[in-house]
Amino acid sequence: MECLKLPPESVEKPLAESRWLSIVGIGEDGIKGLGENACAAISSASIIFGGKRHLELAATLITGEARPWPTPFDAAMRDVVALRGKSVCVLASGDPFFFGVGATLSRHLSAEEFIAYPAPSAFSLAASRLGWPLQEIETVSLHGRPLELIRPLLHPGRRVIALTSDENGPAELAALLTATGFGQSRLTVLEAVGGYQERIRSTKADEFALQDINVLNVVAVEVAAALSARILPRGFGLDDSLFEHDGQITKREIRALTISALSPRRGELLWDIGAGSGSISVEWMLADPSLKAIAIEAHPERAARIRRNAIALGVPGLTLIEGQAPAALAGLPQPDAIFIGGGGSEPGVFDAAVDALKPGGRLVANAVTLEMEAVLLAAHAKHGGDLIRIEVSRAAPIGSMSGWKPAMPVTQWSWVKQ
Repeated sequence: MECLKLPPESVEKPLAESRWLSIVGIGEDGIKGLGENACAAISSASIIFGGKRHLELAATLITGEARPWPTPFDAAMRDVVALRGKSVCVLASGDPFFFGVGATLSRHLSAEEFIAYPAPSAFSLAASRLGWPLQEIETVSLHGRPLELIRPLLHPGRRVIALTSDENGPAELAALLTATGFGQSRLTVLEAVGGYQERIRSTKADEFALQDINVLNVVAVEVAAALSARILPRGFGLDDSLFEHDGQITKREIRALTISALSPRRGELLWDIGAGSGSISVEWMLADPSLKAIAIEAHPERAARIRRNAIALGVPGLTLIEGQAPAALAGLPQPDAIFIGGGGSEPGVFDAAVDALKPGGRLVANAVTLEMEAVLLAAHAKHGGDLIRIEVSRAAPIGSMSGWKPAMPVTQWSWVKQ
């Protein structure tokens, strides 16, 4: 049964009365799936924003001015914000606050200015069709975002639901899975879920040949991995072979201890000074999706490797600054943690890092040269903190037998700014 064009006074909306903006989530079933308050918000608004499809779905309720989103989309929402105080409604897909326009609006408006009426998200609808408990699976939006964001989620036996950008998204995802050793994964493409054009089809990634896919789709992945698959383990200390490098890399064991000393916390920003291969930045960001990192690297070839490693290891959002510290640090957002790997003994680098760090932030620096070790000894004498010596030996052939081959020792200084 479709909702009716109800006059605002016929619906009890105590919050809505004091809020100029309504955000209404609408599904492929259109106004049939809306509650009375959502219907009233649409019918009483003087201006209604939305995509062309959304405006068409709600057309029978709209009495005010319908305004399609501008092209290209304005993430600053200037047209909406400029109408502050008027009666405005924004239409969105499904749940506006789950990878939706609600999240964008909330960056520019306070929560006291709007009221939202969410509909089931595409993820919820897909999970309900497949019978997958939503709390037991991974979800990721690849809508307008790099496909590589799915890489850290690809573990054998796991289930992932991915929102794609368009009708080409499922085939592109299948190609990525096949190229990285996950070709036997089963893909279920769910199109226009909840609407009259709903369709569900399944295939293996390396056999993908589906045609005529609806632009509105999500892909459910049942992950299967070949022995050669690039699986990114949880925890610190990824195998060195997963990174492209020229030898300028913080080795696995040292990296695990370094990330542990950096102690990443959700939402924090890392500066990785003298990033080399970017391995510290990459593992920092893999620890949690909310973490951010800026890699500073002066050598163009190494900077290019960092970009490739970030994509290959599923953190395409890694920011790269190609330049020499300390000059390259100017104007960067203040960090919660800093790692100094290369170039730390250069004039001004260490002092600039100490000055830039937030109170309560952590600074970790590693030394393999006498020059950098001298810097760390002086820092320890001046600031305190923890100074440790790390020595790692690996079994290696010695003639016809085996023995221990020591790696270069590393001196590590870690400090919390008061």
